Amino acid sequence: MPPVPDALFRLACAPAVLDEAQPAWVATILEEGELAVLAGPGGLDEITALAHALDLVTVPVLRAEQTPEQQEATVIAYADGKPLVWVAASFSDDAARWAEQRGPMTLLIEADGPLSQDERKRVERFAVILGRQAE
Repeated sequence: MPPVPDALFRLACAPAVLDEAQPAWVATILEEGELAVLAGPGGLDEITALAHALDLVTVPVLRAEQTPEQQEATVIAYADGKPLVWVAASFSDDAARWAEQRGPMTLLIEADGPLSQDERKRVERFAVILGRQAE
């Protein structure tokens, strides 16, 4: 799955978020977007397992920060001017306000593990809407 040169959106999440998703589902989502993972408790082993599951040679990793506030700031910087799907265990009020007030579409999903079927459908709808807007 090579990087998408003109990705419609960015996906930021821990590798565990994609654990129960079928590789084909992730591949479909990433046809229009790009992935950067946040290191989880499993560290490099967890990232390597994700890379193997998705048959990726490389996986972009967002730098780890000392505080949750700093980590949110790093994800916000990664989003830049692109629409963003951001999956995390929780979001601060500041992050939620940022997501609501920014111009590009932003989908925040609170999940402390693999995405549920309903959450995966939310991501699919997000990608479909962006795809239609890009036509």
